[in-house]
Amino acid sequence: MYILSLHYIKPLSDIEQHLPAHIAYLDRYYAAGKFLMSGRKEPRTGGIILLCATDDAEVQAIIAEDPFHQAGVAEYHITRFVPTKTAPALEAYREIP
Repeated sequence: MYILSLHYIKPLSDIEQHLPAHIAYLDRYYAAGKFLMSGRKEPRTGGIILLCATDDAEVQAIIAEDPFHQAGVAEYHITRFVPTKTAPALEAYREIP
């Protein structure tokens, strides 16, 4: 499991230009079962994506497809974590040590 923390490095006007393509990108990975949740930070300085991926290489490949990355308007901080405790609705994502 991974947390992607996006930080905008360009003005919001630049972000808005790429938002429709970014939303289509999100939709594609939700449909593929990779993204579990996403949303913007408050204040609006970036966003967060929670995703399931097999390894760091897959995460990098997914980021490479993000229009925000391709346009150079956001930086990405990647955090890998092992969910050992979850809400009942998320038990399928729990890893047993």
